[in-house]
Parts: sequence; structure tokens; C-alpha cells
Amino acid sequence: MGAAAPRAPGAVWPPLLLGSQLVFNLGFYAVVPFLAIYLRDDLLLSGTAIGLILGLRTFSQQGMFILGGALADRFGARGVILCGCVIRIAGYLLLALGDALWPVVAGACLTGVGGALFSPSIEALLARAGGDSEARGKRSRAEWFALFAVCGELGAVLGPALGALLTGWGFRQVALSGAGLFMLALILLFFCLPASPRGRGALTVVPWWTTFRQRRFVAFIVAYSSWLLSYNQLYLALPVEIQRVGGSERDLGPLFMLASLLIILLQLPLARLARRLPARRVLPLGFLLLSAGFLCVALCATSPPAAGWLRFLPAAGLVTLLTCGQMLLVPAAKDLVPAFAQPSTLGAHYGALATAGGCAVLIGNLLLGGVLDLALTPSGAAALPWLLLAAFPLASAVAMARICRRLPR
Repeated sequence: MGAAAPRAPGAVWPPLLLGSQLVFNLGFYAVVPFLAIYLRDDLLLSGTAIGLILGLRTFSQQGMFILGGALADRFGARGVILCGCVIRIAGYLLLALGDALWPVVAGACLTGVGGALFSPSIEALLARAGGDSEARGKRSRAEWFALFAVCGELGAVLGPALGALLTGWGFRQVALSGAGLFMLALILLFFCLPASPRGRGALTVVPWWTTFRQRRFVAFIVAYSSWLLSYNQLYLALPVEIQRVGGSERDLGPLFMLASLLIILLQLPLARLARRLPARRVLPLGFLLLSAGFLCVALCATSPPAAGWLRFLPAAGLVTLLTCGQMLLVPAAKDLVPAFAQPSTLGAHYGALATAGGCAVLIGNLLLGGVLDLALTPSGAAALPWLLLAAFPLASAVAMARICRRLPR
């Protein structure tokens, strides 16, 4: 057997990217799940204001992914990833040290901008490394993305637990711990991430126009965007359901750990199952599971909560179904992106995928933030927000069945 082919210049060892995702998620989930509670209980903001702030945070990250991806295509991933870490650290410090609304808003947005820089760069690097692995008959690109999700969730298992432990000392300590974790990531990546070759030519709008001139890809990312809107409800709508049944912020930790453990145990088996099925079946099924999660809560929202631990069953059902839907559709969708893109524009295409989701979260949270106040107390109208949330992934399931008919398996 011949020796393994050497990695190309700028190629990255995939486990380094997996470890980076672990640390990133640890820092993210230690802070963001508790931000809505801080805004509601400490700053006394309304549901509409909370939805707007969380939507701005997500939009400043997901909505700016296309810029981060284009910068990585032009200047190389290493510098863009490191800059993203520095900016997210600054955002967490503002959240920790700000004692008024506007520093908190600015800090939330900066955390998003940081993610917009490093996340599409890492995904593009993993897509290239995964494609090379698959071409050599080793682990497939979809399986690398599944492992990427698993490693991220290993961080997410510890993140909410760390945040829940620190909430007793206040949200400031939670945010400072997030800043410390991203400082650790910055140091590790500075020394371990190899320099990557920069793109040639001036930074222009060509990658952006090329991305959005592909009509089927535009339809694909619009339909896919309801996934991020749906999964973002773990931070906006799930705390509302916890409050409805008389729980507290400490009850969020076990629910996020449930999601993480499901991904750790089932992500790879589901990714391998999805590889045997065409995308026109896998993606609609994933979106149907998302819709079923919201319907699960809608069925219980109009009635008084059950006694004891049974009151958390609707929330656990929501988390389980959202997580299972994510495990099916996200690796499959990210594996399809290179079918639309040239190797030199992978970053921009992955950025566009997330940008559409960021726009959906900003608009959806702004529209639904006030409506979610209806779900705080059991009533006839309490099911309305959950039914509205269920409608978006249901529409995406129908759209994906049509879009994916001509795409590769």
C-alpha cells in the first residue's frame, strides 16, 4: 500500500476543525441560552424587545455570513477566523460590563459579527477537507459534517451546565466565562491553524452575484432558512414555555443537555442513514420533524401544566423533535452546497446559506416576539404562536421536495 498523499498547501487537519467547534459551542452555549432570561428578568424588557435583540444578534451573525465567507475566499481562512474570535471576545466583555441597554445590544451584535467571520470559514475548510477524504475513499463529507455537529454538541453539553452554575453569581460571570473560553480558542488556533493561500484578485461582488444568480440555489437557501428560525426558538420560545409551566432558568440546562446528548448518540447513525436516501426525502422529513415539535407544545399550551416533572414533557418533546430534525437535514443540506458552488466560492455559498437563515430569524423574531407573550399563560390563544412557528418548517418541507428533485443523491 502506498503512502498517503500529502495535504495540499493550506489544507487543514480535520480534527483541528472539530476541536475548534467544540470550544466555540462551549463558549456559545454557556452564555446565549441565558441572555433572554437576563433581558426579561434583569432589564425588564418586553417580549417584542427581547425578540428584536435576539434577532439582531442572530442576524449580525447568520445574516453576515456571506461577508465572512467572501472574506475567507479572498484573504484566507486563518486571519478571518482569528479576527472573529477577537470580536466575539469583545462582545462578551460588553455583555458582562455593560450596565445599560445599548451596551448590551452592541455586545450581542458583536458576538454575532464574530461568529459571522469564523463559522463560514471553518465550514468551507471542512467541506474541502471532507471532499478530499471522500475522493480518497475514506470518510464522506456528510460524515465529517456529522462529526462536526457531534463535537460541537460535546461542547454544548457542558456549556449550558456551566452557564446554569454561574447564573447564581449573575449574568456578568456567565458572559465573562464565555469571553475566557473564546480567548482559549484564539490562542489555540493562532498556534495550530496553518496559513492558507489567499484568493487572487481584488475583493469584488462577483462571488455574491454568482451566488444569487443561481435561482435553484436561492430557492434552496430560502427554504432552508426556516430551519434556523425554528432552532432559534430554543433561545426565544423555549424559555417562554418553561415560564408557562412554572420553571426557572435552571431548568434550561437539562433541556439543552438533552439536545446535546441526542446529537452525540444519534448524529452519525442518522447521517449514515440519510446517505442511503435521496435528498428529496431526507430534507422534507427533517422539516416535518421541526414542525411536529411546535405542534407538540401547541397541543398542551391551552391547558394548565401537569404536576411535577410531567409539566416539562411538552418542552422536552419540542427539544427532541427539533434536534432530530436538525440531525437529519443539516448535514444533508451542507453536503449539497458544493453541488452549487465552485471550489473558489465555497465560503460565499456557505455564507449565503446562513445569511438567509439570519434574515429569517431577524424578521421572524420581530414578528413573533410579541405574539409569544400570549403563550406565557394557558388560554385559548396560547397555541397561536406555536401554530405559526409550525407553519414555517411545514412550508419548507413542501418546497424542499420540489427543489431537490434534480439534485444528486
